[in-house]
Amino acid sequence: MKKSSDSGAANKLPLQFWIVASIAFINSVSFTIIIPVLYPYAKQFGLSDFQASLLTTAYSLSQFLGTPVLGQLSDRWGRKPLLVVSLLGTVVSNLVAAIAGVPWLLFSARILDGITGGNNSVAQALVSDMTSPEQRTQAFGIYSGLFRLGFVAGPPLSYLAQTVPPIRGVSSLGMSFLVSAAIALLAAVLCCFFLPEPQADWAQQAETASGPTTAKQNQKKIDLTGLFTALGRPVVGRILLMTFLNGFTFTIFTFAFQPFFINVLGQDAKNLAIAFVAVGLLSFVSQVFALEPLRQRFSLVTMLVGALIVRGVLFMLMPALPNIVAFGVLLGFFGLANAFPMPLIDSILSTRSNQREQGEVLGLNASYLSIANAIGPAVSGLLVTAFGYAMPFGVAGVLTVVVAAFAITLKTPGEAAESS
Repeated sequence: MKKSSDSGAANKLPLQFWIVASIAFINSVSFTIIIPVLYPYAKQFGLSDFQASLLTTAYSLSQFLGTPVLGQLSDRWGRKPLLVVSLLGTVVSNLVAAIAGVPWLLFSARILDGITGGNNSVAQALVSDMTSPEQRTQAFGIYSGLFRLGFVAGPPLSYLAQTVPPIRGVSSLGMSFLVSAAIALLAAVLCCFFLPEPQADWAQQAETASGPTTAKQNQKKIDLTGLFTALGRPVVGRILLMTFLNGFTFTIFTFAFQPFFINVLGQDAKNLAIAFVAVGLLSFVSQVFALEPLRQRFSLVTMLVGALIVRGVLFMLMPALPNIVAFGVLLGFFGLANAFPMPLIDSILSTRSNQREQGEVLGLNASYLSIANAIGPAVSGLLVTAFGYAMPFGVAGVLTVVVAAFAITLKTPGEAAESS
């Protein structure tokens, strides 16, 4: 009985984790509030469609470059200070965007938000610090579920922000940026006053364990070459490539989904918002209630391969059944299956990287996801323009199945025995 009780206590997630997860939820709400208004806001500045799309590219590329630097700094100086700094960066950037009167200032705000947009990877490193390897799949599943739930809450709040009387110097669309800034500030305050630093001084710990010389050697020079050299690392490199391929194929779909839903299925923007909310809710429920029970029965890689295959098949089926009922059913299954890939990849990366480099590798992981988010929609747009609305679904589906085959290479000899 004592052993069982000890095991249950060991598997119970610490209070600090729930604080980090709450901050992740608030942060994702802050981010998704501006998604529905970014394009029409850009049109207010007289930007063309292509120029408006560059606002997203500027954010993603800046995040790609800035996130690993924040991750490495968090390994040196602690997670909490860097998390606060990155959240405050979101506050400042959204305040600037709300009052921007010229396009270059709006672009500057998006770039600043991208550069300081590594708060998610720093928060993930915190999750890894405060949980045991046995807890991490469950912890990352709940964390990702709450983060995804924020994507459900963001768009309705954006609509409400536009209905309130705007303050002087801010348009009704700009009010969404102000609300986003206020919510990010709330997350920063929670982090400052309620979140402890689990491992505040990495360099001192290294010096204590290995001596001053080794500790100094362990302080890696912060540069961007690590973005590329990391791919050559035997284990971490393949997981980083997995993150990129998973994000690339997924964002091909996410862009194609919207014009297909409106122009082929004959739906309106209101129903499109409902579809996003439904997918988000299904993914949240799936992550929270299904991920951990499945992990008890299957290895992480086996679950990842299965989820990718299901997602790829659903991508290919969606344009083949172009009516709203069939599409809605397939979209529901997609919401359930799509809950798994990213938390599984995060968990695999966390358990197969050294504890003291968690911030760095999770930062690299987020950077590869950012570059995938920048490239995928552009490729999808080219496919839509050249071949029509259905083509991106087929390309994304086939590529996702290929990515599932690549994911099999992540399996280790002892993994099956550990999961049984």
